[in-house]
Amino acid sequence: MKELRQKTFWTILGILTAILIVSLALINLQNYQRERESILRNLRMFDDTGRPDRNPGPFEIRPQGRGDLPKRNTQPGNDFGDILIMDHEVYTVFLKDGAAERIISHGNRSDDFDIEQVAKHIAESNQADRESVDNLFFSGYSYRYRHPDLIVVVNHREISAGLRQFLLISLLLFLLLEAAIVFLSRLITQWIVKPAVEAFQKQKDFIADASHELKTPLAVIMASSEELDQAGITEEKRQSYLNNIRSESERMNRLIQELLELSRLESADLKTSRQEEDLSRLIEKMVLVFEAVAFERDVTMETDIPEGISFHCDKDEMEKMLSTILDNAVKHSYPGSSIRVSARVNAGRIVIRVTNRGDPIPEEDLERIFERFYRADKARSRSENRYGLGLAIAKRIARNHNGDIRAFCEQNEITFEITLSE
Repeated sequence: MKELRQKTFWTILGILTAILIVSLALINLQNYQRERESILRNLRMFDDTGRPDRNPGPFEIRPQGRGDLPKRNTQPGNDFGDILIMDHEVYTVFLKDGAAERIISHGNRSDDFDIEQVAKHIAESNQADRESVDNLFFSGYSYRYRHPDLIVVVNHREISAGLRQFLLISLLLFLLLEAAIVFLSRLITQWIVKPAVEAFQKQKDFIADASHELKTPLAVIMASSEELDQAGITEEKRQSYLNNIRSESERMNRLIQELLELSRLESADLKTSRQEEDLSRLIEKMVLVFEAVAFERDVTMETDIPEGISFHCDKDEMEKMLSTILDNAVKHSYPGSSIRVSARVNAGRIVIRVTNRGDPIPEEDLERIFERFYRADKARSRSENRYGLGLAIAKRIARNHNGDIRAFCEQNEITFEITLSE
């Protein structure tokens, strides 16, 4: 069970962690891709609008001697047309003989960004047209070079710093969410393995209880067998030991048969022959069967069963369930009292009630009496060769017919309610 719990926990943790990693990675990748596409878009836009020989636009400033546009500071070096049209820091650099002849700033400017040195380095490093967008996390700028006279540069140091900050926040968020995932995985693991833990515990209890029930008759059989081997044993004692062996063997056989019956009913692939039965007549029949037993105990039986109640069921299982409930009511009724058996159809469900007067069932035992091997009155159950399996079998039959059995107790009146539905 510990291994199952660990495997379930690590599986859930791995799946949720993978989902978290993929989600954060996709968010960072989309953020990165969005910034990269924005940079590329600016590089290509200002390459087209910035060249003097390509459709002069409203922001174009042509170098000296290349057209009739008004001249602005014809001195080589910095010539910033401070026209803010975006948040990016974008420059168009016109070159002449490998040096910057004119520089146009299309956005924000940074005092510590030496565009002239950057343009010179780009021109010296490239002998042909090139578009370069390096890793945005580490590089400071990207450019588009049209050999030999035009360079568009995007200074994205702030973008890089923003991407790194976003990545750091994502990592911190991952650590916080991972801690939450660990806690959540433990809760989900407990919820998932709870039925398995309960089934495992029931199996352990079942084995322990079955072993305990079998231990007594086996001990009697073994002791009686040993006595039979003793010399000089009288015929009377011999017959007594044989009777003990026979009696305890029958007890073991009944126990094993009930265990097999319960196992069959709890089987997931249970196959039974069901057909439409007259449930009213079937209940009346079972009441008649127990009237003689009830009469011996000075108990009367009353019925309130309307005719015509039919139900699609397994007849043998219905008789087994009803006989268990009626037998339980007869054996636990006060002498001189009566047992009331009623049946009703309510909202598409059949409700059967068996009520008797007897010793009250403690509140804590009302649910446990349907557990295997549980006996509220252990001394009397042992004396009557009962193993605490009857009510467990009856409840399983009811559940196999889309129903259930519950017990109620009001002072000295005990009611067993059976509900059945198609």
